Amino acid sequence: MSETTEKIAVVTGLRTPFQKLGGAYLASTPRQLGGWVVKEMVERCNISPDSIDQVVYGQVVSSPEAPNIAREVVLGSGLPVGVDAYSVSRACATAYQACANVIQNIRSGQCQIGIAGGADNISDAPLSIGKSLSRSLVTASRARSFGGKMAAFRGAKLSDILPKAPAIKEPSSNYTMGQAAEKMAKENHISREDQDAFAHRSHKNAAHAWEQGWFDEQVINVFPAPNFKAVIQDNLFRPNSELDKYKNLKPVFDRRHGSVTAGNSSPLTDGASAVLLMPESVASALGYTPLGYIRSYAFHAIDPDWQMLMGPAFAIPKALDYAGMKLSDIDLIDMHEAFAAQVLSNVQALESKEFAKTHLNRSAAVGDVDMDRLNISGSSISLGHPFAATGTRQLTQLLHDLKRMNKTTGLISACAAGGLGAAMIVEVA
Repeated sequence: MSETTEKIAVVTGLRTPFQKLGGAYLASTPRQLGGWVVKEMVERCNISPDSIDQVVYGQVVSSPEAPNIAREVVLGSGLPVGVDAYSVSRACATAYQACANVIQNIRSGQCQIGIAGGADNISDAPLSIGKSLSRSLVTASRARSFGGKMAAFRGAKLSDILPKAPAIKEPSSNYTMGQAAEKMAKENHISREDQDAFAHRSHKNAAHAWEQGWFDEQVINVFPAPNFKAVIQDNLFRPNSELDKYKNLKPVFDRRHGSVTAGNSSPLTDGASAVLLMPESVASALGYTPLGYIRSYAFHAIDPDWQMLMGPAFAIPKALDYAGMKLSDIDLIDMHEAFAAQVLSNVQALESKEFAKTHLNRSAAVGDVDMDRLNISGSSISLGHPFAATGTRQLTQLLHDLKRMNKTTGLISACAAGGLGAAMIVEVA
């Protein structure tokens, strides 16, 4: 293999149906979800498993029994045991990082055909014990006498033995994701009405996409234990969403003065996704007509104590610069909907000359975002958000949208914990 500057083709992409926390995947694991997607993708492409050089896969809520999910996906999907595989994590931008790594490895000649993606199953999230009990158990394990072992638990409370779920919270800042969204809504003057209207729009778009069969080529059927009943569709979007009903939901993160509710936020979700990447010439030699091509990508980091979920407003102009494009050149956009307040804040920032001057050192705003070209087939509020799977869900979905609408260029972006942002520019032939 040798270095290449060719365009990187997205030959295909697939995902599982996304399911609510505690739903159909309650007895499944992330490595199983990822294995199902990769196995189906290889079979549908009719590509020789021996031609796959590398799998880069991610997981945000890591499973202690399978810390390298990428390797488990290789073994669980029936790929040859010699396929190189390693795992990445960049919070909600994990699948972006998986794609970036495969692209870099193709360009440097380390691999020719790679698979990137991610999976999370919050229903299977590992539970932990409190630090007090953990210290007692360590002390007891080192004690030599029965009395010493018992003394290690002196002062322990009943609450110490209760298991604890992973916290979806910034360990380095003072905010959970929802609190950060609430802070952004207040500081950027994003109204409750606008948030609810945006969420309602997301559900209507997702329902329409499913009704029209737009997801049929993108979503596989799975048969999870224990009943092995077919799961064929996302179960988070609201087909009969009514805007008036959103106002009845109470704020979650600031109960007295807040505006962020369960209705205008993305739900905790289980699911997996993956894409198949290779140089344009290899795709042509194998007889594939790719979904499209990755033109550029960018990442950016900001202070999470400021506006943690504003990363896309910084990553998007970088990705556009790398592609030699302007926002006005983009036909369709999929911006990850962690919260309606987060999307509307980023859109506001992109359209603001003051934001550009203050934060980007630019004399003009990045550009206007036409709502008619944003998240046209739904996004994370309606479809769900399995943290590590969202990026390759977006990539596959947007390329299908572009082809269906006979458009050329697209942009996907995501915010992520830690004040991170990711963006990717794609195009179709």
